[in-house]
Amino acid sequence: MISRIEGELIEVEDGRAHVRCGGLVYEVMIPAADRSRLSMSVGGSVTLHTLHIMEGIGQGTSFRPRLIGFGSQSDRAFFELFTTVKGIGSRKALRVLELPVGRIALAVADGDVALLKSLPEVGKRTAETIIIELKDKVAPFADPGSGTGAGGEAVEAIADFAQEAIAVLLQLGEPRIRAEELVDRATRADPEIDTADGLVTAALRLKQVS
Repeated sequence: MISRIEGELIEVEDGRAHVRCGGLVYEVMIPAADRSRLSMSVGGSVTLHTLHIMEGIGQGTSFRPRLIGFGSQSDRAFFELFTTVKGIGSRKALRVLELPVGRIALAVADGDVALLKSLPEVGKRTAETIIIELKDKVAPFADPGSGTGAGGEAVEAIADFAQEAIAVLLQLGEPRIRAEELVDRATRADPEIDTADGLVTAALRLKQVS
């Protein structure tokens, strides 16, 4: 059982991170929410808390070992809980987890069908199933700070031009939740950005690498 990998992050692409540990390079599948953060750490050291699974291929006639990596043990535990929901396997869960775990857990606890429906591959029925099956189990993961909009405290602190940047992204066709998330990530990546244009540029750059 491989429970943690520490090494040099050499590449992030298509939902996968490649980590060099000594003379070996491990391919690690990662949640959608972690792609931008990890992309900005390429060339540096990284620690991923991992799950070692066997993935069925060829309609289940054979199996291939896979590693899935997370930024924390808590995120890994939430993923294990999330994949107990009927119809949500490991690959689908990685795509669904486009927002931080704390925010998704809070949405489940609050019965927020609208937010869950905004996630990839989640329709109304799936959102309702997630809430029914997990509502009483997600309290340890729910983060109130993630529930006030993807920008959280960072967006509130720079409300004027952050909201202007979000409005521009909405005009460019981004869903509101995605626009808020991109602005939040851009702000956290470079706290010195102090204009709407700067935030939009940084957000679009993050979108390209995610």
